[in-house]
Amino acid sequence: MRHAKIRNKLSRDSAHRKALLMNLCKEVIEHERIETTEAKAKAVKPELERLITLGKQGTLHARRQALSALAQDKFAVYRLFEEIAPRYAERPGGYTRILKLGPRRSDATEMVLIELV
Repeated sequence: MRHAKIRNKLSRDSAHRKALLMNLCKEVIEHERIETTEAKAKAVKPELERLITLGKQGTLHARRQALSALAQDKFAVYRLFEEIAPRYAERPGGYTRILKLGPRRSDATEMVLIELV
């Protein structure tokens, strides 16, 4: 049974979708805000929230899980654990926000800004 297993597939196979979400997470961690489509932002938000929660735990196991999720990018994991996660030590969740920017000129896809709060 697939109860509560609804995820947006973003018209990609599983490997491509995993790579896309991983790259979007790395970009948000590096730049703290990125402009992307609404569908991609809604798909990456839970992944990013989970990574920040791992950063708040600060354990070796959490760091290894984050390394696995971010394709062994040590810079992103360091930044996540040492700079970003301590900011949210007292916050129980809701580390990101999505701001609508309007449609893209070329194909009218809804564009948004996803950023760390």
